[in-house]
Amino acid sequence: MNLSFNIENFINDFESNCHKVKKRVFSKNEVITSYIEKRNQFCILVNGNADLVRYDLNGNRTIVEHFSTNDIFGEVFYTVTTNNELLVEAREKCEVLIYTYDDIHTKCRTNCKFHQKLSECLPELILNKVTDLNMRVELLTKRSIRDKLLGYFSLLSTRTLSKTFSLPFSLTDLADYLSVDRSAMMREIKVLKEDGFIEKEGNKITLLYK
Repeated sequence: MNLSFNIENFINDFESNCHKVKKRVFSKNEVITSYIEKRNQFCILVNGNADLVRYDLNGNRTIVEHFSTNDIFGEVFYTVTTNNELLVEAREKCEVLIYTYDDIHTKCRTNCKFHQKLSECLPELILNKVTDLNMRVELLTKRSIRDKLLGYFSLLSTRTLSKTFSLPFSLTDLADYLSVDRSAMMREIKVLKEDGFIEKEGNKITLLYK
């Protein structure tokens, strides 16, 4: 996150000072929240990794977003207009702060000063979220599997400030995330290695072209 304030301090203040925020722990593969329930929740992932997953009427699964420590998510960011179910699933043990957005203008107690800070910081958090979503849309609009892979690898490299990084997904989940056929993606990864664009060892990728 590119923020003008320290997100760790913000999260600590959020948890410690606001009585309306709830902290919950979720086990691997447990559903953190379902967007179709429309509870207008605003959530912060304190630690762990989770995915926003869509299941269509035929049971097909697509990874819409991936969340890591300090990321924000929740129904407040999505208007569910179809019967396709959107779930946030824990990829490992996760700690999550959950807050109902409707409570933002109602102090949890008379002397709660954090609500003012929350109101000041939330627009920046939302803007950062919109930026992430725009990058996701740009990634999905790339026409070829190669362009999608290189675009995603470049994004991870930029975020980690390193040419070498670990994939947050299994290759099956990466194919879901990029909305491509897994077998075709595996062939393209092999070609990228042969053409000298990347090195791959396990789930670690090294970019050779930047």
